[in-house]
Amino acid sequence: MAFVKMPKDLSKVKNRVALNMTKRQLVSLGLAGLVGIPTFFVVNRVFGGSIQIAGFSTFISVAPFLGAAFYEKNGKPFEKIFKDMVSVFFIRPKKRPYKTTNFYDLLMRQSDLESEIRRIKREEN
Repeated sequence: MAFVKMPKDLSKVKNRVALNMTKRQLVSLGLAGLVGIPTFFVVNRVFGGSIQIAGFSTFISVAPFLGAAFYEKNGKPFEKIFKDMVSVFFIRPKKRPYKTTNFYDLLMRQSDLESEIRRIKREEN
């Protein structure tokens, strides 16, 4: 009898589009191809047919795209992690002081103001 493995947590299941890769992985792979193929031919021509140098430079130029395609931490893809890091390090303030509103103090000030108003009214009469 054939058995099929079913994951317990269905929220971790991802739609695979082609070649057992998700859409974002396919887009990143396409971008890596758009950058890597011209890099290979340009470097190969510049260095006079040195395939080792061209291959290494292609790997260096394509590695960020592939890393972004397949990197995932705690269920968050690289783009979301990068966006969070930018907001933490550059957009949000470094020091976030804990501030509270003292409602008792506000009530006491309101009470003092009301008593002052009553006193002024008594003096006018």
